[in-house]
Amino acid sequence: MLFLTVLIVALASVGEAFVHPGLLQNSADFDRIKKNIAEGNQPWVAGYKKLLDSGFATPTYQPNPAPTIYRGSDGVHAQNYGQLYGDIGAAYVLSLLWAITGESQWGDAAIRVLDAWSSTLVDLGGDTDLYLAAGIYGYEFCQSAEIMRGYSGWTGLNQFQDMIINVFYAKINGWFVGHENWASYSSSVYPNWDLCIIAGGMSIGVLMDNETIYNQAVDWFYSGTGNGQINRAIPFVYFYDNEWSAQPMEAGRDQGHTMLNIALLGVIGQTSWNQDLNLFGYNGSLIWAATEYVAKYNLGYDVPYTDYNAWPIELPTISNSSRGNIRPIWELLYNHYGVLQDYNVTWTKRYRDLVVSDGGGAEGGSGDYGSDSGGFLNNYNSTTPIVTKAPTPVPTQAPAQAPTLALTLASTLTLTPTPTPTLALTLLGLGL
Repeated sequence: MLFLTVLIVALASVGEAFVHPGLLQNSADFDRIKKNIAEGNQPWVAGYKKLLDSGFATPTYQPNPAPTIYRGSDGVHAQNYGQLYGDIGAAYVLSLLWAITGESQWGDAAIRVLDAWSSTLVDLGGDTDLYLAAGIYGYEFCQSAEIMRGYSGWTGLNQFQDMIINVFYAKINGWFVGHENWASYSSSVYPNWDLCIIAGGMSIGVLMDNETIYNQAVDWFYSGTGNGQINRAIPFVYFYDNEWSAQPMEAGRDQGHTMLNIALLGVIGQTSWNQDLNLFGYNGSLIWAATEYVAKYNLGYDVPYTDYNAWPIELPTISNSSRGNIRPIWELLYNHYGVLQDYNVTWTKRYRDLVVSDGGGAEGGSGDYGSDSGGFLNNYNSTTPIVTKAPTPVPTQAPAQAPTLALTLASTLTLTPTPTPTLALTLLGLGL
């Protein structure tokens, strides 16, 4: 394990320094958050209250680390990944409270969680789902450490970085290298696997100040051999009635995984944005077009759909499974595209409003499958518009995955609204 840490440090590229904090929030974000809370402005005050009411906002919070985390059944060990994502949620809430208030009681509680895990966790196990744990919990865990690196009372950053490399990055790198060796078989894996690995790799690269790791993940977004490569993940683009949208590959699988794709693309985009790279705007803002498509369909409206047929995955029709789930993923995307960039985000805004209403005035902490979806991570992304209006985005690049999946311009299709379905507004977990 120590060898891997030394090797990665040795491979770190020399170049421009990373921005810190620079994952889902930066220093300007925290300044804005503090100012708006002090002025009593919404949704910042509601978001702050969500943090205090989360159940994690206690200075005496005690973590529950384990040497090995299992996600997926290996037939021998019981799955215990709930221990990890529960403590990740606590660490993030506590680190946010420290960043907002400056009070050492929150900082000390946050680093207690980080230090407990970094001194205990040595491996991820289970079946292939362990790679989901590496990517999702890897990017989530990095959020707290990235914030707390600015806390003078934390002496455990190096130990935490060692753990992130030896436990999480070891699996992430194995995924990247394994896919490169799988050739055509990499097309048998749905995009969310690659996307969580990309999010994890980018976050670890920033935390480690390591351009090699960061660029490995970014390159996978641009040109990886898996279905998480952006033009494979979002293979079809449509235009109708002056409205662009784009069909994610997993739209024909179920809406739960489709929204997970959108959540992870938001994490990837925001991380790149805070490091002066605009993946949000790649290929005519393809992520924006996909976000509008997914929001519209999950609000109960019809959208165009093209049969996805690329061996061994065939998805002939759009799926209504999990349609209308409340996932805490929309605030970040609405604020980037709608507020900051001034794009048309009609459907994204409507879904954001639905999720905020479900969450009691702020997005964080509510929704289905919250621990995989970024709820509190997106809670504080309300921002202000840029001075110059961005040009109208036009996603036009054909997908890279197969000749049979040509770009679709559905200019002749009629989109008929259907009644918004009754939504089961459930609170399942904290909403990371």
